[in-house]
Amino acid sequence: AGAKDDTFNVLDLAEYTKNRPWWRKIFNPSSGSSAEKYNVATQLVIGGVTGWCTGFVFQKVGKLAATAVGGGFFLLQIANHTGYIKVDWNLLQRDMDKAKQQLSFHSSGNQMPPGVKSRVDEVIIFLKKNVILTGGFAGGFLLGMAS
Repeated sequence: AGAKDDTFNVLDLAEYTKNRPWWRKIFNPSSGSSAEKYNVATQLVIGGVTGWCTGFVFQKVGKLAATAVGGGFFLLQIANHTGYIKVDWNLLQRDMDKAKQQLSFHSSGNQMPPGVKSRVDEVIIFLKKNVILTGGFAGGFLLGMAS
């Protein structure tokens, strides 16, 4: 009857993935913004739930870190007053002045390195493409911080 000619195309994956962003390598090559794949309610729910979880964890870790830092300063002050630690305040002041000079020297240029600038541009593009998801995340984050 009919003879079929089965031909196959060979795809070189090394060449295919060389100049693609990491998220495109992990997900589907045609995966676009979430606005193209999900409806508004789904985006808000996904963003809100992930934001709430992140805010809740951030709040708990923040309290723990604040307690640890405050307790550490408290113990250092006790050790200083009881004589276990001697602080050379002149050396500390000199080092702080040196750090301020270096900070003002580096911040006077107002120029971001090109690598950082490109990453910031990528984040801004992502946020613009996924505005509803980002809004849901921000709202959920604030609710998570409040709970």
